[in-house]
Amino acid sequence: MRLATLIAQAGLALGASGDGDANVTGFAIDHRKVAPGTVFGAFPGTRFNGEDFIEAAVQAGAVAIVARPDAKVEGAAHIADAEPRRAFARLAAGFFTPVPATIVAVTGTNGKTSTVEMTRQLWRMAGHPAASIGTLGVTTADESVSTGLTTPDIVTFLSNMTGLAREGVTHVAYEASSHGLDQFRNEGLRVVAGAFTNLSRDHLDYHATMEDYFAAKMRLFDEVVASDGAAVIWADDAWSQRAVEHAGRRGLRLLTVGEQGTAVRLLSRTPTQLGQVLEIEHEGTRRKVTLPLIGAYQAANALVSAGLVLASGGEASATFDALSRLQPVRGRLERAAINRAGAPVYVDYAHTPDAIEAAIAALRPHVGGRLITVFGAGGDRDGGKRPEMGRSACAGSDVVIVTDDNPRGEDPAAIRAAVMTGCDAKAQEIGDRREAIGAAIAMAGRDDIVLVAGKGHEQGQIIGRGDAVRVLPFDDVQVARECTA
Repeated sequence: MRLATLIAQAGLALGASGDGDANVTGFAIDHRKVAPGTVFGAFPGTRFNGEDFIEAAVQAGAVAIVARPDAKVEGAAHIADAEPRRAFARLAAGFFTPVPATIVAVTGTNGKTSTVEMTRQLWRMAGHPAASIGTLGVTTADESVSTGLTTPDIVTFLSNMTGLAREGVTHVAYEASSHGLDQFRNEGLRVVAGAFTNLSRDHLDYHATMEDYFAAKMRLFDEVVASDGAAVIWADDAWSQRAVEHAGRRGLRLLTVGEQGTAVRLLSRTPTQLGQVLEIEHEGTRRKVTLPLIGAYQAANALVSAGLVLASGGEASATFDALSRLQPVRGRLERAAINRAGAPVYVDYAHTPDAIEAAIAALRPHVGGRLITVFGAGGDRDGGKRPEMGRSACAGSDVVIVTDDNPRGEDPAAIRAAVMTGCDAKAQEIGDRREAIGAAIAMAGRDDIVLVAGKGHEQGQIIGRGDAVRVLPFDDVQVARECTA
């Protein structure tokens, strides 16, 4: 495809020294992946400045460089833009075709992974070839391929979309993280609906304040969702009304969901041994839904997923009926094992104060004896949430074991000490995560429940940083099973 054609489609301008007739063969944001005909994105970052690699990219055959106006570019077209990441994304979107016809996105602090996966399942049950993209990787009906990031880089994201379309996938739901939205990692495609789940403290090592964090999330409604698209918003969160206002300013079609929802209203929720019964109201019709998942927040995720399916053209009766056939999402309140006394062990990805509180609240109605919680906090991340995580765990649990999560480049003992400042006397400290899980399982009696929180679906434990980083094999689900064998 000719460079001038892509530039015109993206509404950008070609620099005076550029060759509009150049044939574009690919896109890259890593200069080591540049080949003849590549468009290279040179972006300033927190660790590296892509502008430092412009010369190397040109020498490798780049025909165009997308960079800030003051960047030095010689020997290739300079596509200058004050927001080079956004310009690069729009340019790349014209190259990576075809893409699935129906694309929706989900943002929020908690629930993104479950919501996109449940949306995929509901579409599949309606007969649509569907996929989800996010923390679990690229998930289709028959495979899951890890990308390693909640929102992959724009080149990976767009190439995944094109690959899925060529395989016949027509419907895709993806996670729109605050990092991804802030860094324009999922631009350029027509997004027919976006969803907001909730907002609580997370990623304040990246965003300066909660206001900045929320603003990054709201780019989904402010810019990413198509102007004639829809916004599906969980109505019962403290930030929901502000999300509604953002959607309203764009004139997006609004579907609010929850106890205060108007599109899908949750009238009641009754826990059962293996799930819960939801009574909902949609367009004046009341329905009972037997959801085979436990916990209030799983009900929230399922209803937001249903809202996305409705917003993208799904039929109401079939969508709500399909909720009763949803399968658990890996590492999200996943029942991993049952110990010899009969106590179940649940694994959950909860790694924020609110998420831990929600996981505990989800399990509490099913606990006849004690709720035993094992968790830790990650290193090289927002340190301010660590005491709050301790407070959340101790407030809702009967026994708490503070252990290691992914220490990364920090001293694990220092991380645990910060968490313990928010705990009370019911908490104990066992640094080795396997030992901590084993101790919790060993002490659990027949009427008890064990919650192992923090890592969920992850398959490794990250230790060190930079050149010294190591990823040790570690799967909470597998360890729980080994400890109950």
